Amino acid sequence: MSEDFGLLEPADQPGDEWEQLDVSDTEADRIARRQDREFDEFRKRIKDTEQFKLQESVFDDATLAAVYKLVQDGYVDAFGGPVSTGKEASVFEALGGQAGERPEPGSEAAGGGPEGVAPDREVAVKVYRINSSNFRQMREYLEGDPRFEGIANDKKAVVLAWTRKEFANLERARQAGVRVPEPIAVQRNVLVMELVGHAEDRARRLSEVDVENPETAYEVVREYMRRLYGAGLIHGDLSEYNMIIHEGELVIIDLGQAVTVHHPNAGEFLTRDCENVAAFFTRQGIDVDPDDLRAYVTEPEPDPTGEPGADGEPESDEGATE
Repeated sequence: MSEDFGLLEPADQPGDEWEQLDVSDTEADRIARRQDREFDEFRKRIKDTEQFKLQESVFDDATLAAVYKLVQDGYVDAFGGPVSTGKEASVFEALGGQAGERPEPGSEAAGGGPEGVAPDREVAVKVYRINSSNFRQMREYLEGDPRFEGIANDKKAVVLAWTRKEFANLERARQAGVRVPEPIAVQRNVLVMELVGHAEDRARRLSEVDVENPETAYEVVREYMRRLYGAGLIHGDLSEYNMIIHEGELVIIDLGQAVTVHHPNAGEFLTRDCENVAAFFTRQGIDVDPDDLRAYVTEPEPDPTGEPGADGEPESDEGATE
């Protein structure tokens, strides 16, 4: 297949890696505890729907309360079937509601609409399972992240923080000019984001396609890695399985585990990302050295003006007077 692999334009302020993220009790938790009549009716309607009959382990009462809140807030109008099902999370197709806060008008997630999410715009609803998620592995990525200092040491707190973390990482990646699914809303262990492709015709992973322009694809991937690093993030699990192709665009997915550059294991994660990417593109016939890739990713952005003193280099004192 043929791809153009165009690059996005980064925003001026991609985000602050030291930003504290709120993972406190949410309205969905309060709804689940209150169990009001409207929520009880919503719970029965969801659980009686054909596509959810085999999803009992996903939609516990608290998760249903989170979905209910997202519907009430206008982020989701109707659910479709599952797009993908994994041990830790399931992704469902849904119709976006008319909430105006996110995404920005004219963006991919808004479907180009003028007022938030277009009513016929398909979105993805990612639901993390609290009971079956890999608690220990998640903690490895959360511990040392300055955004989650002091998080409680229990499975529920970790999964909720992980979901909030993925939302924040997606936001920062987009601000940095990295093509990722646009985040729309988050509530407890439920994340609403842009659906790249369609449930019936899903976007293909890089591992599944015949890359006709591997040189161009590699240039885009390494630039996205560099932009992520410049925004203070390292993907942490980057490979051909976490990159997809859709309508000529290369899209980075699964940023839940992405860590800040000050994470104690940041160097190890970056090395692994570089080795995975280098190995894939080497198999595509390009001579890629993981050390060279890492140097490119971590090298400061050259000053476009070419003025002396750029990138911390000392200015020459040639011609200076006493």
